[in-house]
Amino acid sequence: MTTQMKARRGRVEDYRLTTGQGSFTDDMAVEGALWAVFVRSPYGAATIHGIDVAEAQAMPGVVAIYTAADLAQDGVAPVQAEMSLTGPDGRVWEHTERPLLANGEARFVGEPLAMVIAETREAAMDAAEAVLPNLTDHPAIVTLADARVKDARSVHDDRPGNLAAEWERGDWDAVNDALAGSAHRIRLDAPISRVTAATMEPRTALARPEAGGRVALYASHQSPPGMRMALAEAFDMRPEDVRVVGGDVGGAFGMKAGPVREEMLCFWAARRLDRPLRWRADRGESLLADEGGRALEFTAELGLDAAGNFTALSVVMRLDAGAYATGRTLPPVMNFGGIAGVYRTPMIAGRMEAYLTNTVPVGAYRGAGRPEATFIIESLIDKAARDLGMDRIALRRQNLIGEEQMPWPAEWYFGYDSGCFEKVLDAGIARARLADYPTRQTDSAARGRVRGLGLAMCIETAGGMWGRRGNDFSNVTLNGDGTIAVTAGAFSAGQGIETALIDLAAEGFGVAPDRIRYTQGDTDVFAKGGGMGGSGAMVKCGSALKIAVETVLAEAKELAGEELEVHVADIEYAEGVFRVAGTDKEVPLDQIARVAAERGIPLHAIGEFSPEAPTFPNGCHICEVELDPETGRFDILSYTGVEDIGRVLEHQIAEGQVQGGVAQALGQIFLEEISYAAGDGQLLTGSFMDYAMPRADDLPQYDCGFYEVATGINPLGVKGVGEAGSVGGLAAGMSAVLDALSQVGVTDFAMPATPGRVWTAIQAAR
Repeated sequence: MTTQMKARRGRVEDYRLTTGQGSFTDDMAVEGALWAVFVRSPYGAATIHGIDVAEAQAMPGVVAIYTAADLAQDGVAPVQAEMSLTGPDGRVWEHTERPLLANGEARFVGEPLAMVIAETREAAMDAAEAVLPNLTDHPAIVTLADARVKDARSVHDDRPGNLAAEWERGDWDAVNDALAGSAHRIRLDAPISRVTAATMEPRTALARPEAGGRVALYASHQSPPGMRMALAEAFDMRPEDVRVVGGDVGGAFGMKAGPVREEMLCFWAARRLDRPLRWRADRGESLLADEGGRALEFTAELGLDAAGNFTALSVVMRLDAGAYATGRTLPPVMNFGGIAGVYRTPMIAGRMEAYLTNTVPVGAYRGAGRPEATFIIESLIDKAARDLGMDRIALRRQNLIGEEQMPWPAEWYFGYDSGCFEKVLDAGIARARLADYPTRQTDSAARGRVRGLGLAMCIETAGGMWGRRGNDFSNVTLNGDGTIAVTAGAFSAGQGIETALIDLAAEGFGVAPDRIRYTQGDTDVFAKGGGMGGSGAMVKCGSALKIAVETVLAEAKELAGEELEVHVADIEYAEGVFRVAGTDKEVPLDQIARVAAERGIPLHAIGEFSPEAPTFPNGCHICEVELDPETGRFDILSYTGVEDIGRVLEHQIAEGQVQGGVAQALGQIFLEEISYAAGDGQLLTGSFMDYAMPRADDLPQYDCGFYEVATGINPLGVKGVGEAGSVGGLAAGMSAVLDALSQVGVTDFAMPATPGRVWTAIQAAR
């Protein structure tokens, strides 16, 4: 076990955010700023014959109306996160063309057709209603089943059969032979529903020309450095002529990480007009056009021998990519290794097929393929236990990778450097008091309720997707007044990174946290960094910070040696003071900072870190629910988890991150689902009246514990925590639902477990 950093009460950013002093993009007051409103396609699939803007252009306050023709005039090519994926036949699957404004074809309801710019938002909205697109609508490809129908209409002409990409791994012949020779074969076909991030702060942007032909973009975005490079590339600009600033962000969860159409269009239009321009999505617009998450179906088969040992596993995952295939489509592939779970299955084969539909494109959403992979293997094990009459905990235990087997080799996909899975399982069982579960189950039955127990073991890759680990940076400067400036390449978007990095720097220097001056998110201040995503902030940026702090201290130690007139090797450093070992001679860090400033010696370092491999946070999640069979209502009674996230730097922040992920997972299990109308692709969940979000009273208190197994992959020993809750929560929550439903005769049920759907399933089973 390792020690944690000095505890603090609350996060650094809490006071600012809870007292209305946050700095969000939409809070910025810019004199003379124009407003943008987008005209969006009313059809899921339509041919664009033209767009009549004459009437709208003549309306009061209208400054400009842009269509795809204007982008073409400026030589603006389609922009998207690039994709390159080698399929099983050697074909390299690339991204589909995605123009910033629809050109020729509109491919989903809500796709932007035109951009209306006016002096006020109200004037822009009025004019947008007067824009007249000339469209011929077509039957829409709405579901995976629609996309896979023989001779179905193609969403993109160059993708017949609507196949966007395919990929596979493993020896399928050997796996199929092993399955055929197994004493038991358990098959599971199930969907994982489509959801949306539903961030508190919607997507928003402010673009502003600056002196010298530069343009600045202020945006609610996860990675200002990444967005800067995307803008420079898209509009053929030098990176130094592009400034991107990210302030406080009210939620992102992966959805705000890629090159976003509306933000990029605001940047382009502000540059074209040489005037500041802003845009803000309203909630309906967010639900209509924000990138979706999850949205897949899978077929999985698990083989077991007569003793219950796993023999082989096969998984075919069919992704609904939405209307465009981009690099944002790939996370489930990069995290496919998670289907192996924490188990020693001898042979595994996996296949992914992504299909195009006339719906909003799907990308990363908290976990980006990790929750899906865990859901598949854990649901399959639960089904095996039910079908074979085995205890599900015992079945898991006998197949766990043992502590003595670490490091676990990457025989199929992922290789694990560390982990004590059985001890994590035991810690979860103890913390959830499962020995008393039969008593609690009896109490529920006495009240006419059915209690269900869900359990899931989870593991994920963090600190960078497999094969895409990347690097990150931290900039540290010891100022002449003794303060320490820290500029991070990572990005705090509500997850507490600001506090964690400040405390880490304070720990490294041995000073109070209030000595640290932290900045982030302005590419003019620090243009390097990976932003926020993949649970990699502390793995990469935190490690880079540690390296930078140590470098600065080494430089300061040289000066201390001069001041103390001793060899550097004789100097010790602790609690902000350099001391000559074995003597009372000392000099404080503050004095060395002043000396350096007076001599013009910069005490500055940029730390850089790229992990040799990802880390693998893992955990045990246990959920208890209670079903009222007469109404179909589920109540979530308790949720317990034990997480191995490596060294726990900040317990409060780590627990908060897990809680947030669990809340999103349970929201998907019990409430949330993006739905489209069959045939035309109209959004049926266009407001929070239709898209149900969990409230505080829908969720239980989360009992979170940690079992620390430090990793050697990075100097901090951390594994990452940002997505841990969602990775285990999706499987544990659905496990509890199915356990309860099996007791009333329902053996086949798909999320979300809303009362109406549950009640209908119960009636059908009677």
